[in-house]
Amino acid sequence: MASTAAAAATKMHLIKGDRHLYAKSDDSVVVKQILATHSPDGRDIDTMPLLKLVEDILQRATPTVIVTPQAHLELVEDKAHHLEVVGMLEALAYTIHKISCELTCKCSGGGDGHATTLSLFNSLSNYSWDAKVVIALAAFAVSYGEFWLTAQLHTVNPLAKSVALLKQLPDILEHTEALKPRFDALNNLIKAMVDVTKCIVQFKELPSEYISPDAPDMAMALAHIPTAVYWTIRSVVACASQIISLIGLGHEHVSSTSEAWELSSLAHKLSNIHDHLTKQLELCYRHIGEKKNIEAYQTLVHLFQTVHIDNMKILKALMYSKDDLPLVDGTTKRRVSVDVLRRKIVMLFISDLDISQEELFVLIQIYSDTHQGKIERHYEIVWLPIIDRHVPWGGAKEETFNRLASMMPWYSLHHPSLLEPPVIKYIRDVWHFDKRPMLVVLDPQGKVVCPNALHMMWIWGSLAFPFTSNREEALWKDETWRLEFLIDEIDPVMLGWVKEGRHVCLYGGEDIEWIRRFTTLMRRASQEARIPLEMVYVGKSSPRDRVKKAVTVIANEKLSGYWQDPVMMWFFWTRLESMWYSKMHHGKTVENDPIVQEVLTMLSFDGSDDGWAVVSRGSVEMVKAQGKMINNCLETFDKWKVRVEEEGFIPALTNALQPFHTPEHCTRLILPGDTGRITEQVVCAECKRPMEKFVLYRCCNE
Repeated sequence: MASTAAAAATKMHLIKGDRHLYAKSDDSVVVKQILATHSPDGRDIDTMPLLKLVEDILQRATPTVIVTPQAHLELVEDKAHHLEVVGMLEALAYTIHKISCELTCKCSGGGDGHATTLSLFNSLSNYSWDAKVVIALAAFAVSYGEFWLTAQLHTVNPLAKSVALLKQLPDILEHTEALKPRFDALNNLIKAMVDVTKCIVQFKELPSEYISPDAPDMAMALAHIPTAVYWTIRSVVACASQIISLIGLGHEHVSSTSEAWELSSLAHKLSNIHDHLTKQLELCYRHIGEKKNIEAYQTLVHLFQTVHIDNMKILKALMYSKDDLPLVDGTTKRRVSVDVLRRKIVMLFISDLDISQEELFVLIQIYSDTHQGKIERHYEIVWLPIIDRHVPWGGAKEETFNRLASMMPWYSLHHPSLLEPPVIKYIRDVWHFDKRPMLVVLDPQGKVVCPNALHMMWIWGSLAFPFTSNREEALWKDETWRLEFLIDEIDPVMLGWVKEGRHVCLYGGEDIEWIRRFTTLMRRASQEARIPLEMVYVGKSSPRDRVKKAVTVIANEKLSGYWQDPVMMWFFWTRLESMWYSKMHHGKTVENDPIVQEVLTMLSFDGSDDGWAVVSRGSVEMVKAQGKMINNCLETFDKWKVRVEEEGFIPALTNALQPFHTPEHCTRLILPGDTGRITEQVVCAECKRPMEKFVLYRCCNE
């Protein structure tokens, strides 16, 4: 018994013998030694399938707890028979067996771990770095798998029981608590070995067409791979030694903190190597991603320059072709393929997640009117949400996306991530998306026929179909500046007043005192002139707190009519802005287009802090004026009311305003959003002189 203990102690001493060498080893010296053994013969081995098989063996063999007799035998898929592995195993089975035998033989006598590792490198000299480490790991997996297969089956299989008896496994399994630190360290090291090996194989699989070996990030990684391979195979040797050392040991020797320390030290070394390789791999993936994005962007540019028989290539390139069901039908809320849009006119509604409720409400209303048959709809809308990928997804952003998508009756992407970076870059660079929503129209062949039909949609709704520039120009030819066009269907009651021949007055501004004075003067003038007059307050383009307060005062003091729904106010001013953008797009100016002059005047009124008013009768007579001017004029009503009976109220008011026009004036035009595409020079609608350009930053909160 004493001699047996002495032999066991000698074996343990030999196994621990090279720890001093390990502690003092110099990676640069080691690299020179293993580079001297490296002589690849050019054979190309697809190591990833083999690594997956090895990983499966190690995961199933490595116990989280020592297997008990009652353990359930799991029925698993036979990965060894996968087609991608079979052919490789035919070529490598002998090599794996040979390395496994060498590993077992050299580790059985203890000895120098570094020398054993160099011996394995000599045996694997003709293989690439990734093949060396995967073959060595596979060789270890064979012996490790056999060890634990015997341990797992020895209570239920007579053959396994006999083999386990020869290896004295029952004695080992009886001392599971004492062995736990060593097995925990072994499990951690095996995991670290697999992690580093995965990294090495992933570098091998990087596409050479997107990253070359001499690329800085790749070159730095390749310089470290020999060291990584060495320490992984060195760890294979240590793990094999630990497993072999368990055979034939008495229970008094099963606990050893020194072995656990050695395994933990190697695991720490591999963990540092893995961290470094992972960072380099991420840099390489970023480099490849940038190259792929450039290629995808150029492909997208080419696609839009090419004539197609339908719109499928274009739409799939825009909406992530790898996903078979990228869209959600707004009606059924079911996911559908892009094929539902084949050969249809498609309007891409592009926006971020910060869409105003008013904007979405009006667009839904226009879409729903056509959908319900009021106007035949020959187009489909698809929402493409643009998000900042640098901001983590989830939480409030995800809730906002889901809420918006649930409100939309048209198609939408089922997730914003389906818009890939090259597509977003194209949308920003070519279609000039910048914060404000836009509606890009594609014809049935996928050709862009309108870079932004949202202005047409706001002005004419679905009547602008098929939303081309020619259609836009034709609609403008049929338009004149009149109250019906200014109001459209925002206020059907007001349109009824126009048909009845009543006088209608629209007015706006935020100054409560001016509003009180103006409504009093206008009501007195209409009463004395004995004309039916309807006054409606339409606020400002930004219905802020002062506008809300003004509405409250108007309602409480019964000063005039007003629009209760803020959406009506928003839409009124948005249509005016859309008229401006549309006209500018067609090259129209104050000098050559009377509608531009009228629109510009209205927008100038809105840009001022003062009030303003437009008075109209029927479709022809209309007069407008800035707030102070019209109040001053109305205060002198007694002087010109006699002309009302002769000329009519609108002509008389127009003539009475003339003396109040002075050369001195200050006109402000505030245009939100994409003014970069508007002509540099804007002419004042009042004096026809070029307006001076300023930059204004304004917050709507008061």
